[in-house]
Amino acid sequence: MKMIRPGKMIRQVLSSLIKKPNTIKYPYVKFEMPATFRGKIKFYPEKCIGCKLCMRDCPSGAITITKVGDKKFDCEIRLDKCIYCAQCVDSCLKKALESTNEFELAQLDRKKLKETYHAQSEDGIKKET
Repeated sequence: MKMIRPGKMIRQVLSSLIKKPNTIKYPYVKFEMPATFRGKIKFYPEKCIGCKLCMRDCPSGAITITKVGDKKFDCEIRLDKCIYCAQCVDSCLKKALESTNEFELAQLDRKKLKETYHAQSEDGIKKET
């Protein structure tokens, strides 16, 4: 195979030596995600009415809503199953789910990728499992 324009390639190489790189120094400089970014899902148990639309609409089956009392619901979100589409956030009628900007979620232990949000009792103390 023959090079058609070696002069054009040399010009490109020389210009890249002078220009500033387009990358950022990510681990050392924190990156601000845009407001519309779909990251880790957050649950607000005080807003949940237990309709379970989020469970039905989740394409990966990452959300489980469990009734623990009269109008009180726990939520378990499996971050290892979640595809971060935020369909659950869009389908929640009471805005009990929220998509955050958090994206650094890598873990070595799979058990740490399961988030459980507990409903609060009448006295305001979170239940322990």
